Amino acid sequence: MLKRIFYIFLLFISIKATAQRTNSSPYSFFGIGQQYSSQTVEQASMGGIGIAFNNVYHLNFLNPAANAYLRYATYSIGVNVNDLTIKDFSGSQNSTSTSLSYINIGFPVGKKAGISFGLKPNTAVGYSLLNVVNDINGDPFEATRFYGSGGTNRIYSAYGISLTKSFSLGLEAEYIFGKTENNILSQRLNTQLGTKNNEVTTISGTGVKVGMHYIKELNNKLMFNLGASFKLENSLQTSGTENLYSLKIASSTVEIPKDTLYSASVNGKIVNPMKTGLGVGLGKDNKWFAGIEYEFQDALNLQGSILTSSSYKYNKSSRVSIGGFYLPKDNSISSYWDRVTYRAGIRFENTGLLVNGTTTPGNFTEIKDFGISFGLGLPLRSLSNLNLGVEYGRKGSTINNLIQENYFNFKLSLSLSAIGQQAWFIKKRID
Repeated sequence: MLKRIFYIFLLFISIKATAQRTNSSPYSFFGIGQQYSSQTVEQASMGGIGIAFNNVYHLNFLNPAANAYLRYATYSIGVNVNDLTIKDFSGSQNSTSTSLSYINIGFPVGKKAGISFGLKPNTAVGYSLLNVVNDINGDPFEATRFYGSGGTNRIYSAYGISLTKSFSLGLEAEYIFGKTENNILSQRLNTQLGTKNNEVTTISGTGVKVGMHYIKELNNKLMFNLGASFKLENSLQTSGTENLYSLKIASSTVEIPKDTLYSASVNGKIVNPMKTGLGVGLGKDNKWFAGIEYEFQDALNLQGSILTSSSYKYNKSSRVSIGGFYLPKDNSISSYWDRVTYRAGIRFENTGLLVNGTTTPGNFTEIKDFGISFGLGLPLRSLSNLNLGVEYGRKGSTINNLIQENYFNFKLSLSLSAIGQQAWFIKKRID
């Protein structure tokens, strides 16, 4: 008994054989990985709202029309630290990962328009799962390891212009590119060779988003905001190879391939239907804001790709976010904390992913995501600020042999703003 357990341990020494281990999320196994949120730290701290919100100091990733309100050159960089607890029917395990959220720059174009562009991760694959099968005596005799890595990135540029005092339009263009790798490694007790299935997929494609924003001043200087965004249908092209071969495992990091059992090249595409976002908000400039928004999309369609599988499928997705901020006194001299922006929000999301964790065909479970967030905007010298955010969330469930994730996201961004002629890309003039 001890000898057999030791054999399994040596085979997969890089994994704990009693639970799943991941660099990001086990749900990144599906499709082209787990989707990163298209939000700044400021927006994420308010539950993810932003379609109906604009600010002269901050960038807006959710509605390109908001670029029309930029009045300062703004440089922004964001970082996310994810503390993840994975639970299944047998136990739980923790992991922590750190990633760059975005690098962006935006600046005004004249008095009625603005432009921004940047780079951010789009999806991430990072999982390592181990399944051990026992014989009738309860001894392990077969082990299968599922592991993957890679992801996609996104380069974008957005432009917004005010057509009237109250109404603005925006346009955003993006290019998505990247590569993912998924592996299944299996070995049985008392067999000399194991088998490995290796899939490598290259992904690329473009996308376009259209946005609009309406603002109207009401009584008592209240500002009513209405926003909408439409990410038009687009396709991501996929090309890849699938190889199944036998191998000898010399150690935890050394694999010696033997015979190729199957090899094929597969091309396909991922069709993303139009994603629509609607938002409404009410507030006072530099004082407070409260908003709610709803985003929805039809099911993704995977065609002719090695990413397709009978273990999962996609359905319609949706997100509801409620949040806002409060700024006690933006020009306070006596108290620093009166100049701090306090943010909070809540988010309910149907990811659109359905997973079958059982052996019963068609027994799919919808993966839902819930999050509650808080944040601070700490003013620095000049017009710059440091933004801190924390989000607690729960994704998935343990029913039907699935996995529940409980996570804390610690978010940090630095937003550096400069008045027009202080920007490095604008030539200084001497009167």
